[in-house]
Amino acid sequence: MRLLGIIGGSGLAQYPGLEITEQKQVETPYGEPSAAIKMGTLNGKKVAFLPRHGDRHSIPPHRINYRANIHALKVIGVTDILAVAAVGGITDKYAPGVLSVPDQIIDYTYGREMTLFDDPAEPLVHVDFSWPFDSALRNGLKEKLAESELKWNDGGCYAATQGPRLETAAEITRLERDGCDIVGMTGMPEAVLARELALPYAMLSLVVNPAAGKSSHEITMAEIEAVIHDGMANVCRVLADFAGSYTA
Repeated sequence: MRLLGIIGGSGLAQYPGLEITEQKQVETPYGEPSAAIKMGTLNGKKVAFLPRHGDRHSIPPHRINYRANIHALKVIGVTDILAVAAVGGITDKYAPGVLSVPDQIIDYTYGREMTLFDDPAEPLVHVDFSWPFDSALRNGLKEKLAESELKWNDGGCYAATQGPRLETAAEITRLERDGCDIVGMTGMPEAVLARELALPYAMLSLVVNPAAGKSSHEITMAEIEAVIHDGMANVCRVLADFAGSYTA
């Protein structure tokens, strides 16, 4: 039996439309997850929902217990993960309000717990991470996006930065030179931890602002929140459509 797990990001600490039937507080060897996992139904299918930043969106990106989050989802039986992320747009086609299903990631974070396999008493484990996002999940998301009237992009490279501050214009120039299209703060180590536990993982990102230096004005939270307000409704719609066709 397959169970879809959804990780909510900024703007999705609570999931409208999810009929919650149970909340599971899971203990892990890595500490406590960001919040209790909400079990419920979405478009007629059972799903598990975990708000990455906590129920009140109070945990900054660099303090999220990514290891506990992914381990907890595995423990309760999640077999596939869709992660939602609010991002900044670097290259031209990633404008505010546009959704994207990235296919690559570059990690610029530091000091985070990056692996579940760091016990010196256990054998060293390396995982292949050539293609960090699961192709079947990506294809499922793309199918639902193609059926919608929404603006979206297939592929793109996600830059994972440390946060919680936004980037400088010079940093964004470097990221663009490196080949990045969007920038966020939570894709790593979340994606690689899922790979370590053999959990297929894909991301649905919402561009909420032009990245630093990509517009003529200063980035404001009011601007970001306005896009999140409208854009997350579209994200929820796509996820509900995906859940409805998810094979249990």
